[in-house]
Amino acid sequence: MNQDERIAKMTFQSVYPLYVVKVEKKGRTQAELDKVIQWLTGYTEEQLDHHKNNPTSFSQFFGDAQLHPNASLITGTICGYRVEDITNPLTRQVRYLDKLVDELAKGRKMEKILRTTS
Repeated sequence: MNQDERIAKMTFQSVYPLYVVKVEKKGRTQAELDKVIQWLTGYTEEQLDHHKNNPTSFSQFFGDAQLHPNASLITGTICGYRVEDITNPLTRQVRYLDKLVDELAKGRKMEKILRTTS
């Protein structure tokens, strides 16, 4: 099984607690994490809670999402890959999420993370 297939089959429910630990260890909150995820995916709080509590694959998670129009502004390196160079759409979307979680954990300002234009 290649990396893209592994990512597609991973569940959001299994990865979410790791995101929480990562951001909380750096002094950020679960509420901030949820805000970032909701910004990227377009999910409401209730929809996000559903995915947190059910074994939704990343394929389903992003398949149901309405990706933010500014998601393509997420660039840089994550896991040794340049996000903008990843050709598999699902893998790129998961790496967008990973990149946002990293930025949150590194203390980046929320306006920067959410790619607000001002």
